[in-house]
Amino acid sequence: MEGDSTPGAPSVVARSLAYRAGRAEAGERRLPEETAIALVHDATTSAVMMATPADLEDFGVGFSLTEGIVEQPEQLSGLEIVHSARGVEVRMWLAAERATIRLARHRRLAGPTGCGLCGLESLEESLRPTPRVGPGGSISADRILEAGVEILGLQPLGAATRAAHAAALWTPDEGLALVREDVGRHNALDKLAGAMARAGRRAAASAIFLTSRVSVEMVQKSAAIGAPIIIAVSAPTALAVRTAQAAEITLVGVARSDGFEVFTHPHRVRV
Repeated sequence: MEGDSTPGAPSVVARSLAYRAGRAEAGERRLPEETAIALVHDATTSAVMMATPADLEDFGVGFSLTEGIVEQPEQLSGLEIVHSARGVEVRMWLAAERATIRLARHRRLAGPTGCGLCGLESLEESLRPTPRVGPGGSISADRILEAGVEILGLQPLGAATRAAHAAALWTPDEGLALVREDVGRHNALDKLAGAMARAGRRAAASAIFLTSRVSVEMVQKSAAIGAPIIIAVSAPTALAVRTAQAAEITLVGVARSDGFEVFTHPHRVRV
C-alpha cells in the first residue's frame, strides 16, 4: 500500500485483485485513510474518533461547537495538531469562562468512525434539548435538485475512493459554497461547522446538504450551528424527524435527481 507524499494524507493507493466479467485482474484502488483522532480540551481527552486525517483544525473547532463545549470559536484560546505513530491529537485550550462548563460534560470512550453518541455518560445526555433555530431563509425545489447534482463534482475524496461522506453549506448567492469530506458523516458535518466558524460564515439564511442519512445527532449538530434547512440524499430516522420538528428545522430527505421528500416545516421550500 502506498501513501501520498504528505504526512497524514487523506487517502492511500492499495493493490487489489479485481474479479469482473469472469476474469481476475491485478489492479489498484485509492482508499480513504482512517486514523484515530483525539480531540483534547485543556489536556483532557473529550473524544477519540476514527476519522479522515484532513481539515483537522476545522474538525476540532466544529466538534467543540456542535457538542456545546464552546458557543463561539473565540472561546477556544488555542489549537495545535500533534501527529504521532498512533494517531493525531487535536489539542485545544478553552477560555477561562468555558473551562468549568466543559467539566460538566465530557466523553470517555473511543468511538468508531463518525460515532455520534459514543462515550456519553447517561441516556439523558443523548437526548439533550435541541435549540430552536431562527426563521431562516428558503430554497426553491429547483435549487434542491441542482444541489444534488452539483455536490457530485465537489467531493474529490469521495470521487477517488467511493467511501467518504460530504457535508456542504448551501447559500442563496453561491450555491454549494463550502464542502468538507470524511469517512464518518458526523465528522464531515463537524468539519463543515468548523470551516464555517473559522471563515465567519453563518447558517441562518442557508442550508446544510448531506450525502448521508439523517440521524438525530446530525439534526442536533445542525441545530447547534443554527441551520434552518437540512437536505440529505438519504432518508432520516423517525427520531431525527421528531427532533427537526421540535427544533423548527426544515428536513428534506431522499433528495435525488428526480425529486425529494420534505418531512418537517415545508414552508421553507418553494415549489
